[in-house]
Amino acid sequence: MGMSCASCAARVNKVLNEQKGVYEANVNYASATARIIYDPAQCTPDQLKAAVQQAGYDLLTDTSSDEEAVDKQRRKEYARLRHETIWAVLLAVPVMVLSMFFLDVPGMKYVVWLLATVVVAWPGRRFYSSAWKQLRHRSANMDTLVASSTGVAYLFSLFNLFFPNVWLSRGIEPHIYFESASVIIAFILLGRLLEERAKQKTSTSIRKLMGLQPKTVTLLTDNGERCIPIGEVHTGDVLVVKPGERVAADGTVIAGTSYVDESSLTGEPLPVCKQEGNQVLAGTINRDGVLRVRIAKTGQDTLLSQIIRMVQDAQGSKAPVQQLVDKIAGVFVPVIIGLSIVTFVLWCILAPEGGFVHGILSMVTVLIIACPCALGLATPTALIVGIGKGAENGILIKDATCLEIARKVDVIVLDKTGTITEGHPMVTDEYWCCQSSELRSVFYSMECLSSHPLAVAAVDFMKGESSVTVSDFENIPGKGVKGHFGGKTYYAGSLELMQEYGIVIDQEAQERAQTWLHEAKTLVYFAGEQRIYAVFAVTDKIKDTSAPAVAELHKAGIEVYMLTGDNEASAAAVAHQVGISHYKAKVLPADKAAFIGQLQMKGHKVGMIGDGINDSAALAKADLSIAMGKGSDIAMDTAMVTILSSDLLRLPELIRLSQFTLRTVRQNLFWAFIYNLIAVPVAAGVLYPFNGFLLNPMIGGAAMALSSVSVVTNSLRLKRKRIGMPIASLDTFTPQQPATNDVTNPINNNLMKYEFKVEGMMCNHCRTHVENALNSIEGLKATVTLNPPVAVVECDHEPNLAELQKVVTEKAGEYTLSK
Repeated sequence: MGMSCASCAARVNKVLNEQKGVYEANVNYASATARIIYDPAQCTPDQLKAAVQQAGYDLLTDTSSDEEAVDKQRRKEYARLRHETIWAVLLAVPVMVLSMFFLDVPGMKYVVWLLATVVVAWPGRRFYSSAWKQLRHRSANMDTLVASSTGVAYLFSLFNLFFPNVWLSRGIEPHIYFESASVIIAFILLGRLLEERAKQKTSTSIRKLMGLQPKTVTLLTDNGERCIPIGEVHTGDVLVVKPGERVAADGTVIAGTSYVDESSLTGEPLPVCKQEGNQVLAGTINRDGVLRVRIAKTGQDTLLSQIIRMVQDAQGSKAPVQQLVDKIAGVFVPVIIGLSIVTFVLWCILAPEGGFVHGILSMVTVLIIACPCALGLATPTALIVGIGKGAENGILIKDATCLEIARKVDVIVLDKTGTITEGHPMVTDEYWCCQSSELRSVFYSMECLSSHPLAVAAVDFMKGESSVTVSDFENIPGKGVKGHFGGKTYYAGSLELMQEYGIVIDQEAQERAQTWLHEAKTLVYFAGEQRIYAVFAVTDKIKDTSAPAVAELHKAGIEVYMLTGDNEASAAAVAHQVGISHYKAKVLPADKAAFIGQLQMKGHKVGMIGDGINDSAALAKADLSIAMGKGSDIAMDTAMVTILSSDLLRLPELIRLSQFTLRTVRQNLFWAFIYNLIAVPVAAGVLYPFNGFLLNPMIGGAAMALSSVSVVTNSLRLKRKRIGMPIASLDTFTPQQPATNDVTNPINNNLMKYEFKVEGMMCNHCRTHVENALNSIEGLKATVTLNPPVAVVECDHEPNLAELQKVVTEKAGEYTLSK
């Protein structure tokens, strides 16, 4: 608590690292946290707290129990800052107006003095207090610059107000500069308020991740069910997970069948069928049935807890935010103060007659002309306009630092589900062998009775159809549904369901089905007692703008990677359609973050775009993190940027905006200093020996005002910039680049394909098990499809069927391979 700039973070970091028993301390200014590795035998948290307090700050060490107290304290400090800023602006405006136009009115100087005194003594008090702390520790920061310039301007004006004859007797007209002191304080407070607004939500993503774990669970005991707190759950306990509830800990299903939504962890859009023997993970949602789960991992050992730790570590590993203005101020302040003192001494030595008076005036002018007003506005005004420009174009920027990073990014990593694709299953194709309004109504009514995600997609697709009353409706787990209408039995579901009831599929339907299967789509069949009526293709549809966005990134010289937790077939199909050269399937959250780390070790600046909780660790690890607006709140909280429209075409616009904004910041800093660089020597009297010119402090104040105006005006130019980039027509665009799942090596063109039949698969979950087992064999790549049930194996030699069967049996279960 109490840090106001990057110099403060550096000071706290130094104090902590100097303590006995501390091996390493890393203070993060952006998140206002410190990660300390220490020996508890040599120091305690209370001793660390006392050391930080002695340096003028505060340290709250027990964050687990004091989290609400910390948030409350931060909200209180923000409210105080906001209150002081409002009053500083309300008082500074009349001070400036009265000083410029009504200063000659009798008694008006005293009114201005009283108003300025309130600004300096109340809202400005924080600057003087901080500057004093810095002085005690022989350091300087932005507050030192503000306090020195406003303090001298106020005290010099106060002296001139009450003792004008000192100057008049020497033929010099005394001036007052209360407006400079007031306006500087108001502007700097406004900039600091904007900074605090951007920082106050840094910890919400962690809190939301923790919120995925339920507070209470239902424990199965010998005496029945009992509700207990999550903290009392132990390994080996059996929990009852009812429909709609979240799984509390990692474990294995020992009874029950249900579909579980794992999208929060794996990114897979379709819920997975869970039955006896299957693993379930903490944080996932049970959709329909009741499950009994034997707990295998609790607390910090669960996958959800690992994700939370990864996000925390990735956020804490970032270097402390070093604001450019504070870096410059650390050198600029002592230099200006030194120059003002040297100016006064030189005047006294070189001009014995009148040197004291001219020396005082020159010293004050040097300090006033070096006013930090423009320096304080240079970065915030450009960022405010740039961030506003982004919001107008659907780019919500949460962390201003990303604007500096975005222009340096040379690698973009994309998640598939919800980023490249829509993020939810939908019917893309339909084929009717025999179509009538009655058949459409029967199919629609049957799907309305099912809660399966594929059925929901079908209902959405056929919305508006009339419904009929279906009797004897039955849900067949892992296969589909059946029901009766008009004395006939109807079926809707997988190919296995059709085969089980001996339903004939005509040639045209089979050809359509094969085409859609090669596109990695899931099929839903609708049939009567003897023949098939229709086939539907369901998939997570690729967004229309994804392929053009990837092409624009390639044109900008940015390499694009796709990482997904989805299966190989779906990943390959999506990568091929959008033109991504490199992709990786079946990637776990930890693997995503690790892959980004590998790219960073090679010197790349990596941008990560995702939308799910499974992406949050990778988002935190990346140099630039971008979340899709239609994704999870946690991904958006973790990311620096959110694309509100979930349109990937905003990515090149973000990079262009970054370039414009950073260019404006540099221009602003140039204009903020050019006046000082030119005017400080003049203010010191360097021209006096040549032409007798001595800069009046009022001119110094005007130079300060002009520098501020130039900075704000230059920032406003950003509003007229066009960040949109020309793109290929969405209707005619065709990606040119082939896809490969090898993210490091070229494609091996010597691979041969071998096809094997797979017996025993009943659902997509089974298919995934078989595919994972085959892909665990070194030098072999396998793609398994459910309809038809075959495994296509790619390798440079003919695989041994017995060896393949052995691996599948050991790692996947009782599935049979044959040629």
